[in-house]
Amino acid sequence: MSDAKLTSAGPVDAKLIEDLVAASRILAHHGVLDAWGHVSMRHPSNPQRYLMSRARAPALVSIEDIMEFDLDSNPVDQGDRRCFLERFIHGNAFKARPDVNAVVHSHSPTIVPFSVTEQPLRAVSSVASFLACGCPVFDFHKVSRTKGLLITNNEQGAELAKTLGDKPVALMRGHGNLVVAPDIPRVVHRALYTEINAKQLAVALSFGKPIKYISEDEMLDPQRLGDSWDVWKHEAMNG
Repeated sequence: MSDAKLTSAGPVDAKLIEDLVAASRILAHHGVLDAWGHVSMRHPSNPQRYLMSRARAPALVSIEDIMEFDLDSNPVDQGDRRCFLERFIHGNAFKARPDVNAVVHSHSPTIVPFSVTEQPLRAVSSVASFLACGCPVFDFHKVSRTKGLLITNNEQGAELAKTLGDKPVALMRGHGNLVVAPDIPRVVHRALYTEINAKQLAVALSFGKPIKYISEDEMLDPQRLGDSWDVWKHEAMNG
């Protein structure tokens, strides 16, 4: 589809765009995003569109980098800007999950070992209790690989979304993860504490003792993220 066939869903509140930029920088600041990875949000005026940075290192993302896409991940006004190859992760997550308004794809370092072993990623910390419902692992069994283990088309993106199902997190074998949430602060919280929980679980496993995991009836997402979000944003935007 060419740029000319798509029109913008309209302007977005500047604070929301600022939060989207901050999300990339926060997760880079905490080592969840490296030189790659990306954060997106559903367009507040049109659920068939989403917003994400042009292809750029997350720590360097600015307001001017934010682009608009349809759910097939076609850019509305690309110009000479380069798009992320794996934007199809985002479009298909939004397409499959009407409850999702924010998406993170990262190469969260402690996640990868759990994606390539039979050791499941389970919740051991109350602040990561959203993982207690299960954390499925995506592999390329049902789709053809195009560029290594990257998601570079809608067929692959749809299969990843299918693996995610109704869960908040899916691992991607030998690659990273997909994290979804109703809003930007919560998706940042989930992406960050998925990594922290993986580190804590790795330590617990090293003890060689039985582990008392967080159960589903103990799951509780924080009701208020304002304090943590304010701290994370201040550190990332003023560091």
